[in-house]
Amino acid sequence: MQYKFHPEGVCSQEMIVDIEEGIIKKAQIIGGCAGNTVGLSKLLAGMTIDEAIKRLKGIPCGYKGTSCPDQMAKGLEEIKKKIG
Repeated sequence: MQYKFHPEGVCSQEMIVDIEEGIIKKAQIIGGCAGNTVGLSKLLAGMTIDEAIKRLKGIPCGYKGTSCPDQMAKGLEEIKKKIG
């Protein structure tokens, strides 16, 4: 199933993830630093939601106090609440 969410406090504008049975099949980040967001998307493919949250949550980007990886973790936490 595909989920979309809008990150806050970062350069990217939208994050889209395809999840099947708790596994991230595909992730796409719209906007942000292309190399980092494409790299993050490729690394997430095949990872469980829980593992992705564990690895990404709390990563800062400069002075922002959050980052695209951190926002991905927060979005995945919300998705996890919805799907149980």
